[in-house]
Amino acid sequence: MIDLFGGHPDTTPLADVGDVQFLDTTLRDGEQAPGVSLTPEEKARIARELDRADIDVIEAGSACTGPGERETIRRVTSLDLDATITSFCRGIKNDVDLALDCDVDGVDIVVPASDKHVTQKVGTSREDNVQTTAELVDYAKDHGLWVEVIGEDGSRADADYLEELMAASLEAGADRVCYADTVGHATPDRTLDLVSRLADLGPVSTHTHDDLGLAVTNALVSVAAGADMVHGTINGIGERAGNVALEEVAIALQHGYGVETMDLTQVYDLAQLIANLTGIPLAPNKAVVGQNAFTHESGIHTDGTLKDDAMYEPYPPETVGRERRLALGKHAGRAGVEAALSEHDLAVDDDQLDDIVERVKTIGDRGKRVTDADLLTIAEEIQGRERDRRVELLDLTAVSGVTPPTASVRLSVDGDERENAATGSGPVDAAMNAAEEALSHEADASLESYHVDAITGGTDAVVTVEIEMARGDDSVTVTSSDSDITRASVTAMVDAMDRLMADDEGAMIADD
Repeated sequence: MIDLFGGHPDTTPLADVGDVQFLDTTLRDGEQAPGVSLTPEEKARIARELDRADIDVIEAGSACTGPGERETIRRVTSLDLDATITSFCRGIKNDVDLALDCDVDGVDIVVPASDKHVTQKVGTSREDNVQTTAELVDYAKDHGLWVEVIGEDGSRADADYLEELMAASLEAGADRVCYADTVGHATPDRTLDLVSRLADLGPVSTHTHDDLGLAVTNALVSVAAGADMVHGTINGIGERAGNVALEEVAIALQHGYGVETMDLTQVYDLAQLIANLTGIPLAPNKAVVGQNAFTHESGIHTDGTLKDDAMYEPYPPETVGRERRLALGKHAGRAGVEAALSEHDLAVDDDQLDDIVERVKTIGDRGKRVTDADLLTIAEEIQGRERDRRVELLDLTAVSGVTPPTASVRLSVDGDERENAATGSGPVDAAMNAAEEALSHEADASLESYHVDAITGGTDAVVTVEIEMARGDDSVTVTSSDSDITRASVTAMVDAMDRLMADDEGAMIADD
């Protein structure tokens, strides 16, 4: 068996590699995911955050797409970022000219590498393809651009021809060439062979897709084979099964081999931003940035984690801008429940703890996750305490047949009635904006997450809204179910604020 990470003559042990750079193509290849369309403002915002995370090269788009895309690229190039800003170009002179008009620092020129693309897609010959590629590289370099040549479908190309094409590109002045597993076809041994050949020619990048679930593996194999730049996207978004997820490559290199790439503390905020703007939610079990990545429910795991943070985690969550979470459900144990209660400064005796654990498990057996509000309500009932609410929803009206949608809410806050109206992108947004404005003097809180599940079928389905809100160092998760999604959303928000304000004032820490 070959050890792809250091035991093969064509590889370097990953712990011994030098600098590895990242080219982020979230704004170009990532946007090719079905249903994704980013506005110029959104792309500029993403570019700023990528630069903040120390990404080396940002592919801002493809200038040949149209005037709107070119305006978007200009927005990014005008930000004066530290990263190198590039445009994706086909092997056409006009594409390079359009990129120049956008004031980019460089171009990523894609040219056919496999016979399928050379003869069937482009309709040229191998010889002419090499010649036109070299001429285009020379033209781009004459105009002061940083140039990378990408051999499209390189993983299915004839190895000798791919080597010839990339060698001609470097001889013509290209700054680097790129091995592209365009359709996620390659196995690690194929990647090892091709990237090793190209690394012998000069600087080489790697561009891997996840159709076989091998994108990260192939990226790491590429680095071991000599690649010093990895193309990818945040969250692994992209066409079909997506591109390699840069955050996964980054943590694998840093944690496994001590190779630094990007600022990992920015990873989670970036992931959330991309998920929100693209509408592609993060899978709960996704590595690094998924909701469950640092969440522990099992009693054994929770107990072990409380005794030693590293017991059931490969690296501290703070490494990637995360926090550890203790979830409560049917697998919860005494240690986890007690720790969750202590987060709200709530002390219970042993008998009360046993009763609370039993109630938590009963709820979990019904398939529900026990939220903070659930836990505190259970504790109140078992301790025989009555809680005076500080915030209550008295009335809610939402109108969606107008532009923009409008809503008004009436709340009781510490006994005083408040009424506010607001607009939003929809009735839910308008209603929550109105509630937030009504609480503006006391709230100082932020909505961390918002999730909706339909729990019954039909047009009159009951929905459950789960929201997480944070205030300072405190956070609370609350659910609310109703056939009216707007009412469920506002009720959950008001309940969450009531809990946060109660915690803040010490109303929840009485110990009978």
